[in-house]
This record gives sequence, structure tokens and C-alpha cells, in this order.
Amino acid sequence: MSSDSPSVASDAPSNALDVLLKKTQDKSWVTFAPDELSALLSAFSPTQPVTVHTKGYLVLSAYCQRRRSEASSPDEGTQSISRAFDTPVTTRIADTEEKEALDGLTFLSALFDVDHASAAVIFQRDGTLEAIMDALDLFPKSPNIDIAVAHLLGRAAGHKTCRALLGTDHRNWLEWKSRQADNAELRAAAAVAMVKLARGSSADAAEAGGTPEQPTMQDDELAALMKGLVVDARETSSLADAVEGLAYMSTNPTVKETLSKDSAFLQRLFALVPRRKGATAESLGDSIASPLYGIVVIISNLCAYRPRLSAEEAQILKLRRMAKTAKDPGQSQGQVGEEGLDPLDDDDCVKERGRRLIKAGAMEALTSAVRATDSRAVRTAVGKAILNLVEDKDNRGEVLRSGGAKALQTIIQGFLPPSQPAVAGKIPEIEKEDFEPIQALAKLAITSAPVQVFGPNDGAVYDAIRPFALMVTHPNASLLQRFEAMMALTNLSSQSPEAASRIARADGLMNKVELLMLEDHTLVRRAATELVCNLVAGSEEMFNKWGGDKNMASKSKLQVLIALCDVEDLPTRLAASGALASLTASPDACESLAELQRERNRVLPILGQLVDPTVVSRPEADEGVEDEAAQLEPDPGLAHRGVVCLRNFFVGLQNKPTEMEIASEADRVGVVRALVGVVKTCAQSPSSPILRPAAEALKWLLEHGVEISV
Repeated sequence: MSSDSPSVASDAPSNALDVLLKKTQDKSWVTFAPDELSALLSAFSPTQPVTVHTKGYLVLSAYCQRRRSEASSPDEGTQSISRAFDTPVTTRIADTEEKEALDGLTFLSALFDVDHASAAVIFQRDGTLEAIMDALDLFPKSPNIDIAVAHLLGRAAGHKTCRALLGTDHRNWLEWKSRQADNAELRAAAAVAMVKLARGSSADAAEAGGTPEQPTMQDDELAALMKGLVVDARETSSLADAVEGLAYMSTNPTVKETLSKDSAFLQRLFALVPRRKGATAESLGDSIASPLYGIVVIISNLCAYRPRLSAEEAQILKLRRMAKTAKDPGQSQGQVGEEGLDPLDDDDCVKERGRRLIKAGAMEALTSAVRATDSRAVRTAVGKAILNLVEDKDNRGEVLRSGGAKALQTIIQGFLPPSQPAVAGKIPEIEKEDFEPIQALAKLAITSAPVQVFGPNDGAVYDAIRPFALMVTHPNASLLQRFEAMMALTNLSSQSPEAASRIARADGLMNKVELLMLEDHTLVRRAATELVCNLVAGSEEMFNKWGGDKNMASKSKLQVLIALCDVEDLPTRLAASGALASLTASPDACESLAELQRERNRVLPILGQLVDPTVVSRPEADEGVEDEAAQLEPDPGLAHRGVVCLRNFFVGLQNKPTEMEIASEADRVGVVRALVGVVKTCAQSPSSPILRPAAEALKWLLEHGVEISV
């Protein structure tokens, strides 16, 4: 920008920043004029109103984004931003005027919030940290300087390269200020800095294989301090600092228990969440927006379950503990075995914490948070929190009543990539954490009717199909998530034929489901089979693909269903035989089954065993297929499906030689005896739904030369 640009020095700070914000959008704008830079540097001082702080953040964020977009690499962007602010900031911090020093300290803290990489470069410059601490000596009676330094050290403590510069003197000063009782705002800022420093130092030591330093204040002491500030504090800055500190500390199981049992604290915390977009917490008036992200993170941490480890992950963890024991022979094996397995993080304890949160109003806070902000970080944390809460089925009703399903749908719509025509080999960009709100919605859809979850609008049901389908097909989804997505889709498919048809047409879904029908995991295989059963019954397109139209592909699909009718898991057999009962209404499917019977001699024995496994000869297993059902028990549901399949199969045959062959084979393997047994059992119950199809099957056999003794 030219040096003769209009000056903003004489404008009010708010107006000056308005002018600056417009300039950052101008493509011809290059950099700040001296008076413009001065206006921005002073925008974050505690002497300025919150509206000026907000506009300052907007200008600073716009400037940093622009510099990074123009840079050829992230490092070049960092250097460009740090060069613009380095000298003006460090000069002000070292100034002997309190106002100038305060402007420099508060601006550097704000830069950490907006672009921590460039702020870290300035913080690490020779002499910057010394100038920061010298400001305490230059202005020994200034609470504003003390608070600004505490905030700045807290920001720096959150980043490894800056944290390495903080030594014993800095820790001692923070501890001293966190224990004083005259200034709650300073106390909170210092306590938060100590928490971040302690947490970061422990992580650094673990990464380096060393032993972390013992903190000077214990977690329970720090947590009690900050919890008290949330309940009692009137200073808005100390309240925000306390929430930030508790967000860090609420990963500690003991702190989790303490916070979750304090209903007064929880209610005060949840009251800080704005109830509508653009609103501020009622208790804070118009002075400051609620520290929303920290509140949501606290809720998420309190109800977080211990990660479920795979067998491989559990073995790796065990090896790490053994290695640690070898380094520290004085540590007992029992202690090592308990590392990371605090009993307060057991599932039962987490479940109780979740119920306390629900009772205190956590769901209202979470749904309000989604309405209040478009922040991806906040919404991701909300999705994680709701997922943990709905893990307990007893919470799901309250989650639905509080608008949890709608909040999850809003979150999902915000990050889901645009729907595009499928391209071979191209996978939609979805991170693992993005599946958490989808998984939470799936859990709700599994145990509740679609209308309870999605409301009376069919469009909401249709909108849910794509994220559920992506969770089945995407490589970043876990096997558990695939299982739950298929269960949810099974429930949705029963909503209407249109819903079933849309599910059947979802990109790549059915190819993946067919593979999962052969999965070794029993529950996953069952879920895939149940989904196919529902879709065959509800979607004409699926019906035709799976046997309604005769072709090699449909024949192989029928063969899979026949095989699944012979596995050990009863629900899987029920689903597979249910799909066959629908498909055998098609003569084409019956012809394919007859061909399979001639090729492998398994169709009739398997269908007969559904009716009565005690009288039908066991089929020889396909080569390479594990025989899981050595001892199958009779089941009324299977018997009903088996009778319908046999009746449909017999009646659907339309080739005389084939009919005679099938009739003879049915008699040989015991199908006739099984059907006669059904008729005898149902003779006393003429209204039984199984009686008529059994009688029709026997009539067909009789007409095709089979002798039947009743």
C-alpha cells in the first residue's frame, strides 16, 4: 500500500479495524501502513472493549490466511507472517511504557491463537522470552501485565518448541501466581499455563523415553481451583481460562469423577453455552462469548470410553510395558500392568458419568452448541461426545428427546464431501473422526424407529443413506462402524420401498455388503445378510439382481444365500432363508436353484434342514467351506421359511424332467418326512401360517410320483 493512503490513526479503534478488514479483502492491498499496524497491535489490550478484540481477530486471521495462500510453501508462509510482526511486537514488549508492553504481550498471545507457527518463531527469537519476563520487573504492580504474561506463557506451553524454553523460574512464577488469592483472573491464567506445561512436558518426556518431572501442584488441587472459578467467578477472562484448563485436565480419571459428581458445577458450565447462533451466555451478558469449545471438550472427556484395542494393539501395549519394566526394574510388574488402566475409566464408571451428565443437562448444551456455531472443531467434539453418550442404550431416548439426532445430521451435512458420480479408484476424503457422528446416528437408528430418529419427513431418511453407505464402504471406517451402519440401513430399508431402492443404489454399497456376507466375524456377516434380506423384500431392483432375473451373477448370489442357510448362527440363517423365501417367488430363481441342486446336491438338504434338521440328511459341505452347523437345532422361524422356500421352489419349476428329478431327490434326502411332520404338528392348529404351504408342497410331490405316508 502507498504511504499516502488514508490514515486510520485518528479513527476510533473499532472503525479503524473495520477499514482494515475491508482492505484485507482487496487484492491490490500489500501490507499494513504504520498507523494501521499500530491499530491492530493494540486491538487485543484489556483496555479495549470485546468488540474491538473480535474485529482484531478477524483482521489478523484474514491477513494470515492471505499470506499463507500467497506463499509457495507452509514454511514460507510462516516466515512471511513472522517478518511482518517480529520487530513491532518485540519492540513493544521491551518498551518502558506499560501500554506499549501490554499491546505487544497481548498481540503475541492473539497471534498464537490465529497462527501458532509464526507466533512460535517470534517467541523463540533471542531475547523475546527475556523481554517478556523483564516486563514483570518493569511493571511490578501492574495486574494487567501479570495476566498478559501468564496468558502468553500458557499459549507458548501448548507448543513443544516454545515449551522447551520454559524453565524452573517460569514454572515457579506461574505456581506463585496460581496460589495468590487477590486476583482470580491472574490465578486462572497461571493455573491454565501450569496445566498445559505439565501435560506437555509429560508428553515430551514419554516421547523421549525419559521420566516426566513431578508437577508442583497436583491435578486435584488445580482442578478444584478452576472448578471453583467456573462456579463463583465473575471475571469473564478467568472463567474462560478455567474452562480451558479443565478441558486439559478432564482427561484425568480422578478429575473426571470429581467433575461429574458436582451437579452445581455442571449446571453452571452448561449454562455458559449460547442457546442460539450469535448469542452469548446469559450469565455473561454481552461482554464475552461462551468458551464453547472448552465446554464441549469437557463433556466429551467426561463420557469418553477407554479405546477398544485390537489383539495386535493389545500385544504392542503389552510389549511397551515390558520394555518400560526392563528400564525401571524397581517398578513392580503389577504396577506396570495397571498403567493406563485406571479403574475409574472402566466401562461401568464411564456409563455412570454419562448418566450424570445427561441428568445435569449435557444434551441440551451439546445440541445448543451445534446451533450456536459452524466451528468444525466444536462440532467434531460434539459428535464424539454424543457417540459416547449413546453407547449406553438407556441414554438414547433422552438424546432423541433433546434433539441429538438433528444435531448429528447437521454435523454430518457440514463435513460430508459433495455427492459426485462414482469414479473408479477415487475414495471420498473422510477422516476417521468424521465417522463418529455418523456412528452415533447409526446407533440411534438401530434401536429406534426411523420416524423417532428422523421425524416424519422422508427426505431426512433418504439423506441418512449416503453417510451410512460411506461408513460401510470407506477404508477409514472400522469393522464395528461398518457393522453398525449396516444395522442402521437394515432398519431404514423397512421404512418404504423407495428407501430400500435408494439403499440398493448407493455407490459401491452392495459390492461391499456381498463381501461382508463372507466375513469371518459372525455379527458382521449376520448384519450384511439381514440387510440383503430386507432389500430383496423391499426393492425390485435388488430382487432381480439376487435371482429374480436368471443370469450367472444371480445364480452365484443364490448359492451364497444357500450356504448361509447352513451356518451355525441362527439369526444369519433366518435372514438368508428369509431372502430365499422372497426370491423363490420367481421361476427364474427356482430354475437357478435346480441347477445348483444338480451341480452340488446341497439345495434340497439345506432347505429341508431348515424345516426339520432331525430327519433330513446332512449335505456334504462345499470344498473349502467350513462346516459350522454340525448339530443344528429345530427352530419355528427357520421351519416357516424352509417350508415357504420348498413350496415356492417346487411350484416354480417349469420343466417336467427337472420336476421329476427334484421330487425324487426330495424324497431321498428326507424333505418329504420333514414336511409330513409339519402337517402333523399343525393339524391341531388349522390357522397356522405354515400349514397351507406345507400341504401345497406335499401335494406337488404327490403329483410327481412321490409316495407319502401320513
